[in-house]
Amino acid sequence: MGIIPAGINTPQIIVDVAKLQQNIDRVAHRVASQGLKLRPHAKTHKMHEIAERQMNAGAAGLTVATVGEALAFALHGVAKIFIAYPLWVNESQAERIMELMRRAKLSIGTDSVEAVQQMAKMLGEKASKVKLIIEIDSGHHRSGTSPQGAVEIAEAARALGMRVHGIFTFPGHSYSPDGIDAALNDEHKTLAEAAFLLREAGHKIKRISGGSTPTAELSDNSVLTEVRPGVYVFGDAQQFELGRVRWEDISLSVASTVISRHEGDAQIPRRIVLDAGSKMLGADRPAWATGYGRIAECPEARISALSEHHATVLWPEDQPLPAHGQQLQVIPNHVCVAVNLVDTVLAVHEDGTSEEWDVAARGLNF
Repeated sequence: MGIIPAGINTPQIIVDVAKLQQNIDRVAHRVASQGLKLRPHAKTHKMHEIAERQMNAGAAGLTVATVGEALAFALHGVAKIFIAYPLWVNESQAERIMELMRRAKLSIGTDSVEAVQQMAKMLGEKASKVKLIIEIDSGHHRSGTSPQGAVEIAEAARALGMRVHGIFTFPGHSYSPDGIDAALNDEHKTLAEAAFLLREAGHKIKRISGGSTPTAELSDNSVLTEVRPGVYVFGDAQQFELGRVRWEDISLSVASTVISRHEGDAQIPRRIVLDAGSKMLGADRPAWATGYGRIAECPEARISALSEHHATVLWPEDQPLPAHGQQLQVIPNHVCVAVNLVDTVLAVHEDGTSEEWDVAARGLNF
């Protein structure tokens, strides 16, 4: 993390542009060296400036979470977009999807016969232009169907004149300290089974899409054709504690000011209070996480509690307690949530200059 620019008001999200670019280039090179395409998930950053850097580094397109996010990037010139969640298309969404198809090559996730039938009904003759990507449940047990269920979905799509272009999964159970290897194996095994069954049924499966930030750099092309990491551009406290990002590679932090300090005693903990709370950092805290975020200047410190506008930080006994007014950099647990809480971020360049970047797809939740 870089130096906090002088004179800024806090709390403020800061992006170290040099480290951001290093992360983009590193993962692009690593994924390409494994014979895979990179289709990064833009729900993490939601910014045109970062999307452009990813595309310039060779990304095959962008992944998004919603139709609104897809439109935001399509209107900015991104030509290939994958909405990587099952959609239930209503009239309003159908109109926006048709607008999308006029601007970009569109892939849409699905995991049920009913959703495919609804999409065909709402899109009419335009439905045949959509590339359907069937989601497979590889162990996270959120959305997704079984490998056998994928064949039923593909048959229903074919009967409706729609194209099944591929399959995908989200190995979300990789987000635990001892779950990465198992999630990676589950992803490959389940996708391989689904691809085999679909091809046996006569479906041409061109795209086999996997990968989260914990697993993307560990994947290869023995089964997959592409990966879709998102958090890798920034890193966050969760990824650090999972061992998937180095401390020195984290490119996003929340500049925050010490507004209260207490040396503590036998009954009361030694602590500071910062002016960044859940409305800046988000409130995510997995059961295995050691706090609600980390402090760049003192990795041993722990954020023990959050209120809406403040963070309580337990400070190590062997480290000097920060002074009133001192500014520190907080690393959020889950960076995707933190970015979605602000309208702009401050992008800081190596030469010390800075500029505001709009979080252009912020709040586009449908």
